[in-house]
Amino acid sequence: MNIANLFGARNHTSRGQLIGETLAGCWVIALFTFTGYVLHFNPAPVGFLFLLVVVCEAILCGFWQASVVSLLACLSLDYFFYPPLFHFTVNDPQDWVALGSFEISALLVSRLSSRERLTSRDAQLQRTSMEQLYELSRSTLLINLHQSPGPQLTQLIQRIFAAEGVAIFDVNSGQCDVAGTWAEGEQDLAKECYLAQSDDENYATHTYRRLLRVGDDSIGAIAIRGDLGRLVLDALASLTAVTLDRCVVFAKETAVEAAHQSERLRGAVLDSLAHAVKTPLTAIQAATAGLSEVGKLNAAQEELLALVEDEASKLSLLSTRLLQTAELEADEMSVARDEFAVRDLVEAVLEDQRGRMSGHPVEVAVPDSPLMVRGDRDLLSMALTQFLDNAAKYSFDGTAVKVSAWESHAEVMLAVHNFGPAIPLTDRERIFQRFYRSEGTRHLAAGTGIGLSTVMMAAEAHRGHVWVISNAEEGTTFYFSLPQNGGNGQ
Repeated sequence: MNIANLFGARNHTSRGQLIGETLAGCWVIALFTFTGYVLHFNPAPVGFLFLLVVVCEAILCGFWQASVVSLLACLSLDYFFYPPLFHFTVNDPQDWVALGSFEISALLVSRLSSRERLTSRDAQLQRTSMEQLYELSRSTLLINLHQSPGPQLTQLIQRIFAAEGVAIFDVNSGQCDVAGTWAEGEQDLAKECYLAQSDDENYATHTYRRLLRVGDDSIGAIAIRGDLGRLVLDALASLTAVTLDRCVVFAKETAVEAAHQSERLRGAVLDSLAHAVKTPLTAIQAATAGLSEVGKLNAAQEELLALVEDEASKLSLLSTRLLQTAELEADEMSVARDEFAVRDLVEAVLEDQRGRMSGHPVEVAVPDSPLMVRGDRDLLSMALTQFLDNAAKYSFDGTAVKVSAWESHAEVMLAVHNFGPAIPLTDRERIFQRFYRSEGTRHLAAGTGIGLSTVMMAAEAHRGHVWVISNAEEGTTFYFSLPQNGGNGQ
C-alpha cells in the first residue's frame, strides 16, 4: 500500500472535488461553531461534535480533507469556547491535545476507511473478473468448431472484457486475427510475441502480450490492450490456448472420421465391384476351357485363346485381392487362430507359386526344428504369396529369391529377399498404402498397388508388423512379424 492509499487519497478524485469535500466539512464545523456559541455550549460537547465531523470527513473523503477540517475545528474551539474568548492561544496545552486528538483520529479512521475501500474495490474487481472469465469459458464452448477459431475468440474477448483491441496469432493456421482498434504496424504484435517466446507488458499504452501454451508447447500468442490485471491476463491466455487446442483436436478428429468414411465407402465399392466381376470371369474361364477342349484351332486362334486365359487369370487374381481387402476391412471379420508349422506354410505357398517363380531360383532358410505359429493360415498364405509375387515381378532376371523364417524373442519372422531396383526411403512406408506404387518401379511391371496393403492389414489383424529394407548393394527384403500366440491378449 503506497502513501496515497495509506492516507486515504483517491487518485481518481479531481482537484475540484477535493476542494468541494474540504469546504463541505468546513461548513459543517462553522455551523456547529455558530450553534454551540449561540446556545452557550461548554467546550467538551462542542469538541465531541467536532471530533465526529473529523471522523466522518476521514471516512467519506480522506486524510487530507480531514486534516484541514480538524485544523479549523481546533481553531474554532480555541477562539470561541476556551477562555480568553476571541483570542488564539495555541500555546495552551489543551489546544495541542485537541488538535492532536483530531489529527490522530483523522489518520486512523482515514487509514481504516481507505483500507476498507481498497479491499472492497479489489473484491469487486475480482468478482467482475471472475464473471468475465466464466462468461468467456462458457462462450468458448459454444463457438463454431467448423470455422476458424481466431476471429471468434478475438471478438468474444473484446466484447466481454471491453478491451480496446485484441490480436491472436495461431501457429496451426499461421494467421493473426485482430479485433478492435490497432494502430498502423501493430497488427503483428501477437506474432512478434510468439517469435520472441516471451511475455511482456507496456504499461504506458496498457498493452499486454502473453504466449499461448499447452503443456510445454507454444501454440500462439495473444496481445490485448485494456485495463486488465496480471492474474486475469494469465487466465485469459490459458483459456484461449485451451480453446485453440480444442479446435485443432476437433479438426484432426473430423479429418480422421472423414478418412474412415471414405475408406469404408471405397471398401464397399471395391467389394461390390469384385463380386460383379467374378460372375462374368467365371463364365469366360469356363468358355476358354471349353474351347481348348474342342481342338481344331489354328496357331493364331490358340495364341488368342492363351491370351484370353492369361488375362482372365489376372482379373480373377485382382478380384480375389479386392475381396480379401474388403474382408480385412470389415468390422465383423474374425481371424482364425489355428496352430501350424511355418515350414508347411512356406512349402505350400512355394508349390502354388512354382510357375510364377520359374525365372528365379528360390532359396529356403527355415529351421529344421518345428517352428510353430498361431493364426489364420489363409491370410498368412496370402501375405507370403504377395511377397513372392513382388519378388518375381521386380527382381532382376535370373537372380535368386530367398525365403527365410526364424524365431525372434516372442515373435515369428518371415522374410522374402530379392535383388532388384532399390525402393526409395520416402516410399518404404507408402508402398503399404492402398493403390500407391513407387515411382522408381511402377514402370517395371503392371500392378494395382493393392497387394501390399492387404499384407499390412493381415499383419495388423494378427497384431503383427510389416516393413521393408532396401538398398542397391544388398537388395530388397520384405519382413512380416507376428506373435507366436497369434496376438491373443494384445
